[in-house]
Amino acid sequence: MRVVEGRAEDIDADRARTRELFERTERTGEPAVRVWTPHRQVAFGRRDTREDGYEDAKRAAADHDFPVVERSVGGRAVAYTGTTVAFARAEPVDGGITERYDRATADLRVAFERLGVDARPGEPPDSFCPGSHSLQANGKVAGLAQRVTGEAALVAGIVLTRDAKEVAAVLEPVYAALDVPFDPESVGSVERAGGESDPEIVTRAVEAALAEGDDEAADDREA
Repeated sequence: MRVVEGRAEDIDADRARTRELFERTERTGEPAVRVWTPHRQVAFGRRDTREDGYEDAKRAAADHDFPVVERSVGGRAVAYTGTTVAFARAEPVDGGITERYDRATADLRVAFERLGVDARPGEPPDSFCPGSHSLQANGKVAGLAQRVTGEAALVAGIVLTRDAKEVAAVLEPVYAALDVPFDPESVGSVERAGGESDPEIVTRAVEAALAEGDDEAADDREA
């Protein structure tokens, strides 16, 4: 199991690092985990870019001092404040999509338990980036997505450590412009759930749980 640490110098380089992690797993079959705190940004999904209000949504993000990026996987817009933790686990294709989601969800629940948070599957109504693979604890605290090719699968997502109010404040006008239902009170965080919310501690807890959840979790770290 390769463990890739840290974030790159800018948003583009940071995204490239995760892409390279996945491509290496495709080539070699070696599983890998990366858990980090991405740069401040609002990342829009493909569906967002096709909405009539997309340009207004981008302006709303910029007005709140969030750089705008577009991603090829995942659902609706997600805000990263700089304390938001992202995770990605790449592995050879073995088993089905649901099995990988279930395993990653179980691993994340282990991490949350270690942080003092009783997170359970599901999300409140009208959550940000709504989906069927989320965790909640006094609001949505984590969401998962998956990308699968012929050779490898990437289960990725985010954990909100802090800044629930700031996330809600930027996503409210963004989702309004996109005409997507959104309840600001649905945004949770580890801090809001009463857990240990230091981003570095959350990063290490999630990293350990995702690595431990792989049957071949030998530790091969790189920056």
